[in-house]
Amino acid sequence: MSWQTYNQSLVRYPQFGFSLDLSLMDIELEFYSKMDGRIQKAFADIQALEGGAIANPDEGRMVGHYWLRNADLAPTPELKQAITGPLADLKAFAAKVHSGEVKSPNGNFQQLLLIGIGGSALGPQLVAEAIGQGAKLPIFFFDNTDPAGMDAVIEKLKPAGLDKTLVLVISKSGGTPETRNGMLEAKAAWEKAGLDFGKHTVAVTGTGSKLDQFASAQGFIARFPMEDWVGGRTSVLSTVGLVPAALQGIDIDELLAGAAAMDVETRKAELKTNAAMQLALAWHHGSNGKGEKDMVVLPYKDSLVLFSKYLQQLIMESLGKELDLDGKVVNQGLAVYGNKGSTDQHAYIQQLRDGVNNFFAAFIEVRKGREGASIEVDPGTTTADYLQGFMRGTRKALHAAGRKSLTISIPEVTPFQLGLLIALFERAVSFYASLVNINAYHQPGVEAGKKAAGVFLDLLTTVRGQLTAEARTAGQIAGTDADPEDVYHCLTHLAANGGAKVTLGQTPAEDTFSR
Repeated sequence: MSWQTYNQSLVRYPQFGFSLDLSLMDIELEFYSKMDGRIQKAFADIQALEGGAIANPDEGRMVGHYWLRNADLAPTPELKQAITGPLADLKAFAAKVHSGEVKSPNGNFQQLLLIGIGGSALGPQLVAEAIGQGAKLPIFFFDNTDPAGMDAVIEKLKPAGLDKTLVLVISKSGGTPETRNGMLEAKAAWEKAGLDFGKHTVAVTGTGSKLDQFASAQGFIARFPMEDWVGGRTSVLSTVGLVPAALQGIDIDELLAGAAAMDVETRKAELKTNAAMQLALAWHHGSNGKGEKDMVVLPYKDSLVLFSKYLQQLIMESLGKELDLDGKVVNQGLAVYGNKGSTDQHAYIQQLRDGVNNFFAAFIEVRKGREGASIEVDPGTTTADYLQGFMRGTRKALHAAGRKSLTISIPEVTPFQLGLLIALFERAVSFYASLVNINAYHQPGVEAGKKAAGVFLDLLTTVRGQLTAEARTAGQIAGTDADPEDVYHCLTHLAANGGAKVTLGQTPAEDTFSR
């Protein structure tokens, strides 16, 4: 790499302190000319998407998360109102909670419990970790259907008190099992403490959904709408992310402004200066447009530790598709993993440098070390200097070993800058999907997993009903109507949770179970 290559491979937005450095991706100029037809189509596709076209053909839906940070882009007055109205409402609600006008029967709310899964939890978790320090209301999460995990969170809530905890339940349909289960577990805990769950709870859900109906019947404090044109993985700047952010006291106007600012720059159909298109093309080049290599995300800032996890869902759920838009089997995707620097230099950087070359890296640089002065840990050297040295050194060491990388730089982690990053990757996903001709906005694989889980739960109910005092094997209980292995797993689950007795044999086939 030369100084000239660096200068030619850098996209900068000086007004934001943002830059994207692709100099170590080794992208030859011929690649851009070869991709020109697809690039122009991608620019046209996103323009149509923002104009209200059906961008999710499988579900017959518009895709409107770009409107959330500029409601004037919404194609109808009704859609604009569906953005501006809830935004004003949630700001007013947060202000009333902070002032004590809205409170629990036992006093002002002092903390939050968010119940959700996937995008309904990951986005709020990222925002809380990145820019929620010193929150007016600290936030905790139920983001799984693990009972022990929920018990642990409840214990963390007890010092301030369940009676002083405001609960947010987030589910578009209200039928997502993990979220419903978490809500019912929380309800049971509140009632065990002699509290009225409804008087502590807010719902963020689709109008008329199961959760909406439940919230109405239970007398929830408030309900905020989720629209069907916003997918979970792109919902962090909708009511899903903004309600908890506002309640924490985060400046959501700045968060939205950052996203809007990135949208403005990456809406321009100018390849050289469009950071999102350049990022999408780097993914394409780095993985041969087929996901042949993974993307390792390495943010060099503790507050961005969840960024790789957030991107994992945004990118993998959007791009991991069996079929393209023409119905052709393509098995597309881009695997994403990572944690943070320089922590991972003591973990998997060893393999990245010397092992199998099956990845490219995405470094996230935050230039400012901390607020205020720093001590010198060595003469003339601070901890921030070390962090920068580790990042720059690792980047060069990887490239010297033939490992490609890109670097995104921001001045500091603020609501505005986090909004910039979120919008950058959302738009890069949209562009990449167009480049490879897939639908980025459905998730048939997720739905298939939910259906398979339902089949298992139905079988579990049947197996539980067939247990008797007589000890029998899985094969005997299965008979001719079920797979003995599936029945065996049901039985071992029941045995582990007090629903059956087990006597181990020499093999699973010889294990016996009774009531």
